[in-house]
Amino acid sequence: MDDDTVKIGLLMESAQTHQKLAEAQLDKLHSHMQGLDDVVREEIRRTLAEELRELTQESKRAALALRCIKRAANLRAFLWSIGISITCTAIPSAIAHWTLPSDTEIATLRAKRDELASAVSRLEQQGGLAEWRRCGDSARLCVRVEPKLPVYGDKADYYIVKEIKK
Repeated sequence: MDDDTVKIGLLMESAQTHQKLAEAQLDKLHSHMQGLDDVVREEIRRTLAEELRELTQESKRAALALRCIKRAANLRAFLWSIGISITCTAIPSAIAHWTLPSDTEIATLRAKRDELASAVSRLEQQGGLAEWRRCGDSARLCVRVEPKLPVYGDKADYYIVKEIKK
């Protein structure tokens, strides 16, 4: 064998060794990449789980805050309703108190009404039903009389009132 052949053989052997080393390094790199992939995935899962826990806690705090706001709004609406109801009751009550007659005034008015009703009844029984109107430009009170009957009084200024038949 000549020297060149030995050199080429050694060179080929050296290239083969380098190729095996490169393949071994590539296998290591590949296994590292798979391990790194697993580590990255685990880190993403852990980070995601942590973020989701924080989001859950924040959501619970927000829900609690909303419940507090709801309670406050319900209380405010209840107090407004009570206030408006009291106001809507107090105003008509005050108006009624100041404008409507008291019990003693009502009793007095009823007694007067009864007295007037009995006076009207007596007048009707005595023939006092008459037709009354407002007459003339000044709208003075006038009554229909019996013109065919005699007149009375010193000055003949009293007439007999014409009765209304029921």
